[in-house]
Amino acid sequence: MTEIPARVAERADAAFEKTVARLVEYLRIPAISCEPEHAEDVRKLAGQIRGDLEALGFEKARVLELEDALPSVAAERCHKPGAPTILIYGHLDLQPVAGEPWSTPPHEAVEREGRLFARGSADDMGGWVSHLAAIEAWLEEVGELPCNVKLFIEGEEEIGSPNLERFMDAYPDAFASDVMVLTDCENPSVDIPGLTISLRGLLELEVTCEALASDVHSGLWGNAVPDPQVALIKLIARLVDDDGRLRLGRQEVDPAWREASREVPLSDAIISEGARLVEGVKPLPPHERSMAEWMWRQPAMTILSTTMPAPGREKNAIRGKASAKLSFRVAPGQTPDELYALVEAELTRDAPGGVKVTLVRQTEAESWLYEPKGPAFPAADRAYEKAWGKPLLPIGVGGTIPFVAMFGRRFGDLPLILNGVMDPKTGAHGPDESMDLEVFRKAIRANVYLLDELARLDAG
Repeated sequence: MTEIPARVAERADAAFEKTVARLVEYLRIPAISCEPEHAEDVRKLAGQIRGDLEALGFEKARVLELEDALPSVAAERCHKPGAPTILIYGHLDLQPVAGEPWSTPPHEAVEREGRLFARGSADDMGGWVSHLAAIEAWLEEVGELPCNVKLFIEGEEEIGSPNLERFMDAYPDAFASDVMVLTDCENPSVDIPGLTISLRGLLELEVTCEALASDVHSGLWGNAVPDPQVALIKLIARLVDDDGRLRLGRQEVDPAWREASREVPLSDAIISEGARLVEGVKPLPPHERSMAEWMWRQPAMTILSTTMPAPGREKNAIRGKASAKLSFRVAPGQTPDELYALVEAELTRDAPGGVKVTLVRQTEAESWLYEPKGPAFPAADRAYEKAWGKPLLPIGVGGTIPFVAMFGRRFGDLPLILNGVMDPKTGAHGPDESMDLEVFRKAIRANVYLLDELARLDAG
């Protein structure tokens, strides 16, 4: 029996170029969920995927629809009574590309230096297609899967999964399973596979400073009345330390985890390349914490927009009011309410120049902190050791993935295995997004072995 998965993995290797070709075909469809003009592209891709799954031998391959929602795709192959049922989640929708300086057309995949460049190559088409390739290899080599498998491919992840819970309610059979494998996550390097166990949440708010009923001449009234723009700058500066990091809401982490996190390969060189730092600019100093802790376990702040006049709209006037939209990444285990209370207290005390300060809360998402327990995780380690030569390294993701917190809330009693094909060079959500093809190959092999290892678990 141990020889069978190895044969399946070899078949997957032999079909690798065919798998890449299928991926390239999917990537040609600009399924951009946030742009209404591409809604039909989302539907087109969903229909194509449904047809491919049906041709592959999946029963109940269907495009799921809800009113006022973009479609998702569900399919299943459940031929193993008594064996575990594995749900594989991915998403088919893409981030927009307008205004980004791509080196090559974003929807025409190009291979260069061992990487495949295209929007969605790694986030997340490559993620779930790596599972599809493993499934196809099992069916071609053995004629059946070692366990029961369901697929759910969402069409709205890149807009925050606003209707995913409605799909869960409307189609509970599509999600019923014993283990859930959620693709859409990162590996800490091209040589080390990652198991995501934490995500930061999100808190967005708008802060407004107001002092005047209208703009007034700066030469006549400067030094006599408060300037809301200056006050806004001073208020935002209160929130950060000398390095520019958010100084509020920092979390205590387990000392053992902190020491272990220093082994995560996040060197200055990796950060500089992955984050595309310009020459002469270095990563922020880590001080007493690891870079992994700063990026995964501590809150952070970004200025999303301001009402400050853009070039070409200058005038010598004190503006009546000024606003900024701020985005906060909420630390794992921290709630948006907790962080908001700290930010509110800091921004509303002793307003510079006595300006009127108002805050309006906007988008929010919960953080997620998970403790992997149970036999599914050693099984996943064994699968990855066979494919990568290393077990999964527990890691975090500094971003916010609403569907993960949703799965955690709805299915937290099930094993949730978060994997993917991204790496520090992927550049997801930016120009020249890419996927390392060797990571893709190893992910496919790992998924071959993962089905075999999970098949051995007790479905009860």
